Amino acid sequence: MTAFIGWRKRYTGLEHVPEGGFVLAANHLSSLDPFVLGMPLYPRRTVRYMAKAELFTRWLAPVMRAIGTFPVRRNEPDSDAIRTALEILAAGEIVGMFPEGTRARKGLRKKFAPQAHTGTARIALKAGVPLIPAAIGGTDRLLRFGLISVAFGPPVPTDDLHDLPRRRADEIATERLMAQIEELAAGLAERQGLAPKTGLGRTDSKE
Repeated sequence: MTAFIGWRKRYTGLEHVPEGGFVLAANHLSSLDPFVLGMPLYPRRTVRYMAKAELFTRWLAPVMRAIGTFPVRRNEPDSDAIRTALEILAAGEIVGMFPEGTRARKGLRKKFAPQAHTGTARIALKAGVPLIPAAIGGTDRLLRFGLISVAFGPPVPTDDLHDLPRRRADEIATERLMAQIEELAAGLAERQGLAPKTGLGRTDSKE
C-alpha cells in the first residue's frame, strides 16, 4: 500500500460499502488493480482475491497465500475456488473479482470490451451477499504520477432474481453489474477528461 503514497488519490462512494461479507467487482486496467481497489478499505477491511492457478508455483505459492489470494483454474469450472470464496464470504470478509477476466488494452472501447464472466455474480447470488460494483481509474498511467481513483457504487439489485433459473439469474445480474461498472468508470473518466477503458461485454455463462 505504501508504494502509492506519492500518487494523488481520490476515493468516492465509500458509503455504499456494507458491513459483513460481500463481493466487490471492478474493471481491470493494471496488474496493480487489486492493491489499488483495496486501498480505500485498508486497514479496517481487507479484500481477498482469486488469482490464476498458474501463479501458484512452488516458489510463488507461499507469497500468494500470504497476501490473501487463493487459486482459481481459468476457463473451466473450479468448485474448489468457489467453495473457498463462499467460505470467505460466510466469515464476513470481502472477495474481490474482475468480471472482465483480463486487463483492458489501451484504446479498448465498449464494442471491443472483453466478455464479462458470470461467475462473479454467481458467487454473490449463491452466497446471498451484496454485489458491489466499483471502477478504477489511473492505474494504467502510473508512470505519469497522475490521479488514482476508485469509485464504489450501490449494490446491484438482485432481489427479483431468486425465482429465476440459475443461469438466467447469473446473466441478468452480470449485465446489471457491468452496466454499473461502466457508469462508474465513465464518471471517473469524465472528471479526468479521458475515455473510459471498460465496457459492457457480452456475458459468458461457461465460467
